[in-house]
Amino acid sequence: MNLNRIPLVLSLAVFALLALAPDASAQLFKPRKVKRPGAYISKQPPAKIDRGLESQINPENSTVVVSLSQQRAFLKIRGTDSVYIDTPISSGKRAGSTPTGNFTVLEKDADHRSSIYGDFVDRRGRVVRSGVSLKVDSAPAGTRYLGAPMKFFCRITWSGVGMHVGILPGYPASHGCIRLPSDIAPLIYQKVKIGTPVTVIQ
Repeated sequence: MNLNRIPLVLSLAVFALLALAPDASAQLFKPRKVKRPGAYISKQPPAKIDRGLESQINPENSTVVVSLSQQRAFLKIRGTDSVYIDTPISSGKRAGSTPTGNFTVLEKDADHRSSIYGDFVDRRGRVVRSGVSLKVDSAPAGTRYLGAPMKFFCRITWSGVGMHVGILPGYPASHGCIRLPSDIAPLIYQKVKIGTPVTVIQ
């Protein structure tokens, strides 16, 4: 068979099928409803706070456990099973980008900004390019780098990983940090100190 004729034969076959089965063509080419972006965001169980433990837990006796497989973080009273906060998180999207192991809070900064990820802005602070990485992007002429906000940042590694306010799409989506809901991050921030143990498990 002449190979040059194959596309023509296939086109004629498809045309014949659609002509003979108008219902099938209507199904195949009918416009689909466009979902809102929120419909693609997985719904994680909301954060739970045990208000009965609020007066008992403090920076001297608190510990944080982060479960990557569950995409949850737990603020607990150290040495007990008492969980003050059980919250959804979003960890690193690449395997290993959120390290596992035993850490401590190394730094606290309520108004921290990323030193790697952010935007290029002009002299008036207007965004020229958003979502940039200083590892790969160069600033256009006349712009400067403005780091992405990482409110209530609690650093756990000197390579940049920490816990902070961020978007939680329902799955691992960060560059390695542990994103927290905006209403939960300040509560954890208040109950930990530099030196508080943080355990990250699979």
